[in-house]
Amino acid sequence: MRAKITYLVTAAVLVFYFVLVGSRGVMLIQSGTLLTVTFGVAVLILPVIGLWFLWKNTQFVRRANQLAAELEAEGGLPVDELRRTPDGRIDRDSADEVFARRKAETEAAPDDWRSWFRLAVAYHDARDTPRARKTMQRAIALHDGRHIPV
Repeated sequence: MRAKITYLVTAAVLVFYFVLVGSRGVMLIQSGTLLTVTFGVAVLILPVIGLWFLWKNTQFVRRANQLAAELEAEGGLPVDELRRTPDGRIDRDSADEVFARRKAETEAAPDDWRSWFRLAVAYHDARDTPRARKTMQRAIALHDGRHIPV
């Protein structure tokens, strides 16, 4: 729940910022000189890119949460079996063991979105966020009936 609130607050702040920057871009365009119109258009591009990125990220999180809920309903959500250090961090050897099992599971069933979802969780636990995201995107695509070439 805390992560959702943090995400919503961050998204709201970003939208406010995009509106603020966009209004400055419009003001520059309304000035009417070649230089200010050029800068105004350039300034308007930034909020458009930011809004697009925010939208795509929100869609990704929503779809990943839907897969998690579906997998939980099936009883296939990965359980937290990782050992932790005294300060609460995930033990690296434990994460490597779980990752090896998840990778083998995915190699045995490469068209199963469930195995890709669990592998994404293993990447996340290993603190490899780029691979976790890419793997989750594959799980989403497989769930939706799309196949992404490796």
